[in-house]
Amino acid sequence: MDFKQIQELVKLVNKSNIGELSIEENEFKITIKQKKEKTETIYASMPAQQAMLPMQSSPAQQSVISSNEPIKEAKPATDLLTIKSPMIGTFYRKSSPDKPSFVEVGDEISVGKVVCIIEAMKLFNEIESEVSGRIVKIIAEDSSPVEFDQPLFLVEPL
Repeated sequence: MDFKQIQELVKLVNKSNIGELSIEENEFKITIKQKKEKTETIYASMPAQQAMLPMQSSPAQQSVISSNEPIKEAKPATDLLTIKSPMIGTFYRKSSPDKPSFVEVGDEISVGKVVCIIEAMKLFNEIESEVSGRIVKIIAEDSSPVEFDQPLFLVEPL
């Protein structure tokens, strides 16, 4: 196997989802592995396909500090929790179009309170809160598709 063929194999592995490729020809053996990024995922318990994860502060949720402002004036949203989608589906804020929304911004919620419904494969799954607090922001749009682990609500613990 020549150098050009090895380069092509490396490019192929990089462009695909292949984690590792090993080739053996006579006395020649090569193994190409993709570099794994270190990611830390913390999952809470998920009763009946429901989960809420502590919110990691992201750059979009932190206050912007200009170079002439003291750092102590910044107020990051690190104390907020996020309720994330436990599945892929369609997010609904109401049980039906003629009913009121489960929660609104400013509402206090407790553990076990239904905060929304996610429809997946013609099944309507009630998503219950696993924390107590006050709804600060509703991130997902009503009747819109959501992905697994997508933030739905920001909650300020009480």
